[in-house]
Amino acid sequence: MNRIIFYLKKFIDFLTTLFLISLLTFLTFQLLPGNPALAILGPEADSAQIAALEQKMGLDKALPERYISWAWHVICGDFGTSYQYNQSVSKLIGGSFIVTLSLASVTLIFTVLIGFFFGFLYAYIHKTRFFKPLVSIHSIWFSVPSFCTALLMILIFSVKLGFFPAMGYSRLSQGFFAWLHSLVLPAFSLSLGSGAILARYTTTSILNQEKQDYVRTARSKGLSEWGVITRHILRNALLPSVTTLGLIMTEILGGSIIIENVFSLPGIGRLIANSISTRDFPLIQALVLYLALITLSCNFLVDVIYTLIDPRVRTMK
Repeated sequence: MNRIIFYLKKFIDFLTTLFLISLLTFLTFQLLPGNPALAILGPEADSAQIAALEQKMGLDKALPERYISWAWHVICGDFGTSYQYNQSVSKLIGGSFIVTLSLASVTLIFTVLIGFFFGFLYAYIHKTRFFKPLVSIHSIWFSVPSFCTALLMILIFSVKLGFFPAMGYSRLSQGFFAWLHSLVLPAFSLSLGSGAILARYTTTSILNQEKQDYVRTARSKGLSEWGVITRHILRNALLPSVTTLGLIMTEILGGSIIIENVFSLPGIGRLIANSISTRDFPLIQALVLYLALITLSCNFLVDVIYTLIDPRVRTMK
């Protein structure tokens, strides 16, 4: 019963936050200076043409009526028509989302492998002489921006060695290996920074757990260091790492604007950059809602995973 109440409260918070974000997003773009109809038709359009387009776009209605109409269409999956592309916003986002989801899936796998491997490794060797040099290298690795890593990856693995393409995207329908081949470089470039963050949080969490009494008891029984970490520390050390991984998932699924533009991937990040540069308000509104939905969904998923790892969380909230 407690689990159902906990999830219900979280879902109500999810819907309330999404409603407030949609309201704020709509008001922000409706109150911006400038006439969207004039922006579409150009300065040479006469008043009759502008008035006709305003009526078609619903700009002649009161603000509350416009919001209710817009919100209802959004609930039905209709985000309007893009000014720039003259296409359905839903179709544009749907096509780009597949690319971003593909990139996010590969990136998340790389991030988890890199983060947990180095997190456990640092915790395992923290009492040896190798720990400080590796942490120093990790700090440098953590500080390098993803676009610098991406350019370095392109220079080495595309230009010099020719192992991977420098740009472009192969769809899954063209073959699994062609799809994966086009995503390895951008995903690896994006996962290095997020993997470094996850590794640091994992190491810190494990080292904090090592100070607990139950760990001292396990060591006193003669267990090896690896056995203590995997059999006793791991479960309790996962909570902070899960939080960090949830934030990383949000960033990845939101679409990396820089990485997708560096590698010319037709994903959400590239769509965001194009919509902002062209003041495509219907598309920007939909993308803001998309990012909000992704963020809230990831946070909700993290809360669910929290309760599975540690059921005490349900009684604390």
